Amino acid sequence: MARKNYTDEFRRQAVDLFESTPGATLKGIADDLGIARGTLAAWVRTLGTGATSAPIGTPRPPVGRPETTAEKVARLEAEVVALRAEKAKIETEKSILRQAAKYFAGGDELVSRFQFVADHQHAFEVKRLCELVEVSRSSFYAWVKAAPARAERASDDRQLAEQIRAIQDPAQGGDRAYGAPRVTAELNDDKSVGERVNHKRVARVMREHGLAGIRLRRRVRTTVPEPSDQKVPDLLERDFTAETINTKYVGDITYLPLADGSNLYLATVIDCCSRKLTGWAVADHMRTELVEDALKAAHLDRGSLKGAIFHSDHGSVYTSKDYARLCTQFGVTQSMGAVGSSADNALAESFNATLKREVLAGAATFVDEADARRRVFRWATRYNTRRRHSWCGYLSPSTYEARRATTLPTAA
Repeated sequence: MARKNYTDEFRRQAVDLFESTPGATLKGIADDLGIARGTLAAWVRTLGTGATSAPIGTPRPPVGRPETTAEKVARLEAEVVALRAEKAKIETEKSILRQAAKYFAGGDELVSRFQFVADHQHAFEVKRLCELVEVSRSSFYAWVKAAPARAERASDDRQLAEQIRAIQDPAQGGDRAYGAPRVTAELNDDKSVGERVNHKRVARVMREHGLAGIRLRRRVRTTVPEPSDQKVPDLLERDFTAETINTKYVGDITYLPLADGSNLYLATVIDCCSRKLTGWAVADHMRTELVEDALKAAHLDRGSLKGAIFHSDHGSVYTSKDYARLCTQFGVTQSMGAVGSSADNALAESFNATLKREVLAGAATFVDEADARRRVFRWATRYNTRRRHSWCGYLSPSTYEARRATTLPTAA
């Protein structure tokens, strides 16, 4: 806590310290003495000689004796010299800070400060540069010493970035939608890479080299509720997991936008255990035949769906009598979430979003119907056989099923 009672001697010494210290400020001296800036300013006004920042060694008259003309001239000359030096110092600092501004426009601010000092150390002394950009000289020299190691890491990162580009390049069999987790899994599966790669490093390199995976976009309403006397319970209750293959499925319809303003529609059947797309169909309509074709494709893929549960929303095609008859024929038990709740069919909704994000790759539409069918076919096939799925421990659904060493059962 600052003292509240000060002796006359303390006041005179405080004023003398301020006036005799080169480059001193009221705040700086006041902070050193533990007093308020305003208090020191008042003492300087009442007790000071009018001199400021006089160089150390400037002759000063003893306290109580007026200074002679020669002493006053010497003091004023010394003050002029000090003021000129202070002006030169300020101009130098302004010049340094103007040049420093562009270094701090973005990126790592601390690294930018070190780099600025390194780039200007031949024009200005390192001590002054470090003071102005507020870094310690020891830290700067440690940063300079570590330059070879940083260069080696940067070279390694460039090589890793090239490997990531290859993984994302469709021309090389890659997938441009892959983000850091899937890229990491791909790299660690590649025996030619050598040591395993940490996912945090992969994410950093992808960020620094602009290699982020694809993200996307809009929605069109594809669920048209149909009032029906048929009451279908929700057998999943948002539990989209299954202990075995071919026991629980989810499905939905999503739109595929075309450049002419029309849409195609995709119906899906997805296994909750492996996330495999076991059945799917594309058409230019949303009639019951669309979802029937998808379920028939799943039945053909599995050989039998007897005893399995198929979960959907309350769209009119799923509540139709024709679809109910097909489910009964295949031995499938229907399950439906609440009307208007997309969360009750979140797995299918997520699949649809992923498909369009990765297939459209940022574009608003497909070129035409043939383009849409061709690209969806390629993606759906790759999704099952090659695309790494986080649910499957970054294996493809087909590989995941094979590694489970489980024969596809007839659900009963």
